[in-house]
Amino acid sequence: MTSLLKLTSTMLVVSAMAMTLVAVSPSARANSLYHDLGEREGIEILMEDLLLYVAEDKRINHHFVDIDILRLHEKLSEQICELAGGPCVYTGDDMVTSHTGMDLTNTDFNALVEALQKAMDDRNISVGAQNRLLALLAPMHGDIVGR
Repeated sequence: MTSLLKLTSTMLVVSAMAMTLVAVSPSARANSLYHDLGEREGIEILMEDLLLYVAEDKRINHHFVDIDILRLHEKLSEQICELAGGPCVYTGDDMVTSHTGMDLTNTDFNALVEALQKAMDDRNISVGAQNRLLALLAPMHGDIVGR
């Protein structure tokens, strides 16, 4: 009987641990994304890499000619940090305000996403973390394209 109690007790502990892993809150998952992106420093480097790729991309670099790149870097870093569950607060304009009058197309949007993916690949960010970040950014599409 004692071994049966030990086995049952062990099974309950393992079951409780598994339920804890499955029931991780969305904020904890987002916080793990913040960690997976390299926290604040990693996100800032990632956004710098993104902007360097954008500058090289003839398909979209014309959209950034008259932009304050240092401010854009700061706001992108804040936004990604906040979305990823980090301690940052995004202080920039909403996406509609930021993109109105730019007449961005799906092609422009996709080129930016390609640049972001390339930057994430360069930083060895896991595909899972990349997908989680892109899933957080995807709903912004409608507020960015065609404004």
